[in-house]
Amino acid sequence: MSAPQAEAVAGDLAGLHFRPMGESDLGWVAAQDAQLYPFPWSEGNFADSISAGYACWVMLDGAERVGYGVLMMVIDEAHILNISVVAARQRGGLGCCLLGHFAELARESGARRLLLEVRPSNGPALALYARAGFQTIGRRKGYYPAVGGREDGLVMSLAL
Repeated sequence: MSAPQAEAVAGDLAGLHFRPMGESDLGWVAAQDAQLYPFPWSEGNFADSISAGYACWVMLDGAERVGYGVLMMVIDEAHILNISVVAARQRGGLGCCLLGHFAELARESGARRLLLEVRPSNGPALALYARAGFQTIGRRKGYYPAVGGREDGLVMSLAL
């Protein structure tokens, strides 16, 4: 995203802020995941991520929760395990803001690169990651459950 585009998005989303995910968010986050994905994370998956010390965040627009994600740090790498914007608010720049938040957290923690996996069938996510500068560096065969079998996961990386 170019600087003018980023400034325009930031101006439209001036009320955005982030806070750590808490126990009171778990039901909401799991419900959102169930609406967004055919094979969602459970409330327990999110609770386990908090317990493991992963960076679990909720994105808010004013008082409204509009996104969430989970970031795992491993030495000098950061790995986005889950990044999601609620269905009603997709395609409005929120994914870019949430991704930017995780990139900044990773940099602050000393990460040199940010990694994630994405389904090849997830065109909107692939476009978002490409605009952010991610590059595909590998493919994990049968990584994701899918209707009627498994789907590969593309491994993407962003140098920080």
